[in-house]
Order: sequence, then structure tokens, then C-alpha cells
Amino acid sequence: MPRPHRRPAHAGSWYEDDGTRLASQIENWIGAVPTPRGAHARAIISPHAGYSYCGHVMAHAYKQINPERVSRVFILGPSHHYYTRRCCLSPASSYDTPLGSVSIALDIYQELQATGQFDVIDIDVDEAEHSLELQMGYLAHIMRGRQFQLVPIMVGSLTPEREAAYGRLLAGYLDDPSNVFIISSDFCHWGSRFSYTFNDSSKGPIYKAIEWLDTQGMDIIEQGDPKAFTEYLRRYGNTICGRHPISVFLNMVRSCRTKFEINFENYDQSARVATFRDSSVSYAAAIVTAAAQS
Repeated sequence: MPRPHRRPAHAGSWYEDDGTRLASQIENWIGAVPTPRGAHARAIISPHAGYSYCGHVMAHAYKQINPERVSRVFILGPSHHYYTRRCCLSPASSYDTPLGSVSIALDIYQELQATGQFDVIDIDVDEAEHSLELQMGYLAHIMRGRQFQLVPIMVGSLTPEREAAYGRLLAGYLDDPSNVFIISSDFCHWGSRFSYTFNDSSKGPIYKAIEWLDTQGMDIIEQGDPKAFTEYLRRYGNTICGRHPISVFLNMVRSCRTKFEINFENYDQSARVATFRDSSVSYAAAIVTAAAQS
């Protein structure tokens, strides 16, 4: 049975479905980012909300990727609607976007399936999930004109032990300098509609307390310590929707031969929360580069 193409199911609502307008938007956001620091990003953390909310933040991560050095792109995103305790692979042969189609690396999929640790989701489950698709507009734009393949992985609700196991399993792919990893995650979802209203009045207005909370998490991620990140989540319950992909990635970094540096480049919130009637979602962009050899 032939594999289907995955449709860009959220185009026209979460982001532009017209390729020309989408490319222009992305180019404007990327153009507003200062010149990158020089080192090629081997991985990034990027938000996955509607582009009108977080497109400017995503640009700070994607601008650091050198497309000339990329053969494959792994995307690790959380599952918002489909409950699973494992990681899952797409049934599709490609992801279609308003900027063209990107083929899935079926040889890598075969290697992952051979481990017995990955399930294959149905196409309707794949198309309902936005965390992977929302990376595709930016990815297709920065890689335009270059051949590359995609390895989308939907990360379920994992225990710390399973996060460590998947991290060890995927570490070798991160060691390969021709691969890039995109970790898809928004940060704090604050408000009664998210059942999360953390506040510390000593930090000032509520939005400043949210920023403080997110900054604690970002600082721990920069340290590359998966156990400290798990403890942070346990202590504060921060509603970081990509916490499992991030934890898998931190375990990958711990298991790699390559030494990496993680740096957050930009942070923003969808709204400045002032009262408990308000709500917001936080967005952060990080780049991961190979550490300079001494």
C-alpha cells in the first residue's frame, strides 16, 4: 500500500497558505534578526504557535541554520491530541507545504522501526497535530532549492526513564554533522483556560513572574541537564508543551560524543498578563552548536 502525502492541514489558519505571501513573511522576520554569530546550528528549539504570534521568535533560531550543511532534518514535537507513552512516526512519504513538498527519509524510519520503540500513527492523527507541521514553512523556506529529507517524530507522554532511553537511541543521529534537529515547543501556557496560574508577586506584574518562571527553565536547558529539567517541571509544573521532546533532546546531548552548547536567543509572550482574567503563551528560540575544540 503506497504511503500518503501529509497535507498542510493548518495552512490558511495558523499560517499563510499562499506560498508567495508565506515566503515574504518569513523573509521579513529573518531579515529583522541580527547577523548570526557564525556557528552553524546543529539543533534548534523553536515555538509552534500561529506565525502571527511567534514567527518573529522562530526567526532567531532558523537564521542560525546553514542550509549548505544539512542533508536531513529531524523534528521532535509533542502530541497535543493523541495520547501515547511512546514516540511515533508518520505514515506519510512526504510533508506537503505551501512552499513545496519534503520527502521523509524512509531509510531512517526503517532503522527506527527496527528498534521496536516507535509506533506508526494514522494519517488523520498526523494531520491533526500542529507541532511538527508548524516548523515546515520555515524549514522549507530556509532550505529552498536544496535537497534534504525529513524525519518527523511525534513524542508522547514519556517517563524520565523513557526520555533517557530515546535520548540514547537518537544520540548517534545528532553526532552526524549532516543532520539538524528541530525541537518544537512553546513555553508557559498561562491562564485559567490552561488550568495554570502560577504567580510570584515579588517579581512584579504577572507577566514578569511568567518570564521569571520560563527563564528558570531556559537556564536549566542551557546547562544540558535532563534531571534538573525534570525536577524543575516537578517543582513548578510549568506548562511547557514540548517538555518531553526537550527532555529527550537533553538526554541525546548527554549521550553524544560531540560536545554541544545550548543558548537561548529570543523570548516573547503572546500577551502581557496583568490580571487573573488574562491568558498568554510564551515563546522561546534556542540554538545548539558544537562546542569549540580547545
